[in-house]
Amino acid sequence: MNIFEKFTNYLKDTRQEMRHVNWPTRQNTVRFTLLVIGASIILAAFLGLLDIVFQYLLNNFVL
Repeated sequence: MNIFEKFTNYLKDTRQEMRHVNWPTRQNTVRFTLLVIGASIILAAFLGLLDIVFQYLLNNFVL
């Protein structure tokens, strides 16, 4: 087999495998996206609060 035949077979196999993929619905995609965004915001707020607390402790008790 030459390189062109290998590449062609690869593309055919890939296309065939993509038919077996179970794609999420639009509703599931939106739901999971909002869940990730919400979790990121909550985590950012928590880390920001910890930063404020540690900065306060460092400024008042260490320095």
